[in-house]
Amino acid sequence: MSVSVVIPCYRSGRTLPVLVPRLISMLHGVSVSHEVILVVDGSPDDTWETARELACQFDAVRAIQLSRNYGQHNALMAGIREAAFDLVVTMDDDLQHPPEQVPLLLAAIETDRLDLVYGVPHEEEHGFLRSLASRSVKAGMAGVFGVSGAQAISAFRAFRTRLRDAFEGLNGPHVSVDVALFWATTRIGSVNVQMSHRVDGRSNYTPRLLARHAVNMFLGYSTAPLRAASYLGFLVGIFGLLLGGAVLWRFVMGDTTVAGFTTIATMVALFSSAQLIAIGVLGEYIGRIHSGGMGRPAYVISDCVDGSGSVELRRRTSGDSASPRTRAGAAS
Repeated sequence: MSVSVVIPCYRSGRTLPVLVPRLISMLHGVSVSHEVILVVDGSPDDTWETARELACQFDAVRAIQLSRNYGQHNALMAGIREAAFDLVVTMDDDLQHPPEQVPLLLAAIETDRLDLVYGVPHEEEHGFLRSLASRSVKAGMAGVFGVSGAQAISAFRAFRTRLRDAFEGLNGPHVSVDVALFWATTRIGSVNVQMSHRVDGRSNYTPRLLARHAVNMFLGYSTAPLRAASYLGFLVGIFGLLLGGAVLWRFVMGDTTVAGFTTIATMVALFSSAQLIAIGVLGEYIGRIHSGGMGRPAYVISDCVDGSGSVELRRRTSGDSASPRTRAGAAS
């Protein structure tokens, strides 16, 4: 087993000197080939200087500085694409994810033969509003994307590096690592882990930012809002027919005294329905164009057996003509 640990860093100049030695010590203890990738996401404090010093101090540590603040998932994507080993572990930089819990994730992948494992806290470590917003986003992902394990999503995750083939062509400012991973596998699990309280600063993921992330995710990776417009059009159409029937009945019975009201009321309801349905149909075509341009692969090859019976892991996706990147120290 070989492991690449990716840590997005923002305002963590005080926590990294504690986190990295603990992480390196743990990885040495479980005797796995490893590397630690610190991705500094345009932090305005001394986080980059701290990460650079740690990279000089430990041979297994690499530090990457982004040109500005792009967001947690973008920083994760940058680190994941630089990973050189068989498994990738992602964790926060604030010591809420204890390094000593990483072996639980690795054991779940190997024992249960999973591709993706999330670390779920025994108890929520955030406040009520923050936890409610997080659970709502996860429930929405489960419903929109049809992923049964979406409720277990967390920033503390481990997965097989070959899954990144699924989002080789994914670019843009609004990336979501979890949605991209769901493109690649359904062998998803979770383990209960012990989380720690944040020791410095406060989380940047406020309920408002979580809501914005959810909107970006649903609009960027799903055509469900477009379909909702079509469904709304059909509902309005049914309501318009019922309303037209009721108004016509009142006209026949002589209860309607305003000239032209029957025609206007019926036509407004029916034309509103037709407009919404047309918007939904056009949206479906636009959504398919959008889906084709977001970089979602048609397939991902996980392994290949040649005529001699040997197994070769291939990092190749549909439409990817580049040669596989050599993975240092990876097991066959």
